[in-house]
Amino acid sequence: MLNSKTIKKFDSQEMYNAYEKWPDFAEEFFNSDLKSINFKNPTHLVFVGMGGSGAICDIFSAILSKTNIHTEVVKGYHLPKTVDSKTLVIIASVSGDTDETLSVLSQAKNITKKIICFSSGGKMENFCKKNKIEFRKIPMIHSPRASFVAYLYSMLKVLLPILPIKKSNIHESIEGLKQISKKILINNLSEKNPSISLAKWIKGIPIIYYPLGLQSAAIRFKNSLQENSKHHAITEDVIESCHNGIVSWEKKSNITPILIQGKDDHVKTKQRWKIIKQYFKENDIEYKEIFSGEGDILTKLIQLVYLLDLSTIYLATIKRIDPSPVNSIDYIKRKLNKKN
Repeated sequence: MLNSKTIKKFDSQEMYNAYEKWPDFAEEFFNSDLKSINFKNPTHLVFVGMGGSGAICDIFSAILSKTNIHTEVVKGYHLPKTVDSKTLVIIASVSGDTDETLSVLSQAKNITKKIICFSSGGKMENFCKKNKIEFRKIPMIHSPRASFVAYLYSMLKVLLPILPIKKSNIHESIEGLKQISKKILINNLSEKNPSISLAKWIKGIPIIYYPLGLQSAAIRFKNSLQENSKHHAITEDVIESCHNGIVSWEKKSNITPILIQGKDDHVKTKQRWKIIKQYFKENDIEYKEIFSGEGDILTKLIQLVYLLDLSTIYLATIKRIDPSPVNSIDYIKRKLNKKN
């Protein structure tokens, strides 16, 4: 039985409490006194981040995908060769100690003066102070992944002068968070809660199909399933899957499809969804559908992330595990620190 007592029992570090406050955090951090950037009209943006910070970078990439601003997301150690003195490099690391991100920051310093970093402190803050690099300090709330909204809306505030997005759209997205919270939080533990419905449906290994524009929500969902629920997950572009991945369904497996769909997907994408669902039905393959809400791309993505993330906490409770610890990540960090 999924109830508030059980959730609180297994969520020993109270991650759920941080998620419950996401709408409040979004409003608070967007209305903060963080100073906006003063870099004029960049035509090339490079976002840098790993894990939860990387998911935030993906959101920005989605927002900018239909503009004339060339945008790249770096998740790793290497800065693209396309970066030059005119490029704006935007770096996020909630801890401030992410090995890959610090490596890219060091490279960027030697190429461009247009750099801004976001973290809760750590080595990144010290590096920025030493090298006179723009830096904004944002507190970590519980963990990097639970800090998602605090960092997203802080970065929106700081980067707003260069973003093709109106303040009204950002306020709309915050209102969207408030609205969906009424359906997915702990005070609604019925089957009508879409996050609980999804959590209870997941049995095998989910393969998360997504269309162009909603990739960032799908990747974030995969990451949260892995970290919060300690559950394997796969993502795949719905159009690309029609050229390869669909063939794998000719053999039975414990993979279960989740279809993340946008209400205003391209007409050709809607055609693919229809064909794939027909294929699944004809082959007795059970699937789950998740639809984005109304509004612009930011509102759609943040509502999806909220709904999907909470489902991973509910799934952790169903599996009787604590969503907070990430022992395997800690193991890798310890090994890296020994070598350094």
